[in-house]
Amino acid sequence: MAFGKKDEGVAVIQSANIVRTTLKIKGTAPLVLNKFSNKAKETMMEAMATPKSQKKAKSERPVRNYDEDFNGARHISNEGWDGISAPAFRTAMIDACRTAGLVMSKTKMAVFVIADGFDAEDGTPLVKIISEAEPEKSILPVRVGMGTSDIRVRPMWREWSCNVTLEFDTDMITPESVVNLLDRAGKQVGVGEGRPFSKTSCGMGWGTFEVVS
Repeated sequence: MAFGKKDEGVAVIQSANIVRTTLKIKGTAPLVLNKFSNKAKETMMEAMATPKSQKKAKSERPVRNYDEDFNGARHISNEGWDGISAPAFRTAMIDACRTAGLVMSKTKMAVFVIADGFDAEDGTPLVKIISEAEPEKSILPVRVGMGTSDIRVRPMWREWSCNVTLEFDTDMITPESVVNLLDRAGKQVGVGEGRPFSKTSCGMGWGTFEVVS
């Protein structure tokens, strides 16, 4: 008796039917961002590379510079404009699949966000923030574990919008579905700090948006 797979002949695979479109979104709540700054990374790396016997006492730590904290939490592009991490929109759309019964792993292969530029410090792909006003300082106390609190200074835009450029495979998802998925992502997931579908809390009601064109 012979065993083995039946020979089905030569496979014929069609090329991906990729389409690009740009959708304008408008914030329906303030946008607050919290980039992990280079200064924070360098401080952590220094602490991990310093022997315990040589570490400074807490009382010897330098005074906080809240202006540095504020600017360090911003994604600023090579061209000087503020942006939102492009993967944040894609993650929000994939999370929004839960609201529509879509297979999340399939959507990962079907929808992509095209960056407007890149973070000047760490190269993060960015979508440009459109706002007539400069970001203001959001100063809030936060819990940091073990019953202790700290102050966090983050950039906030009360009025904001973006032009989000998407590429998607029309053999896997229709154009109308892409628009609706981004809209659901804005209304039910959000982007940035304090968004409704935060992994660590119920959110602050920040970072929501809607597709307007």
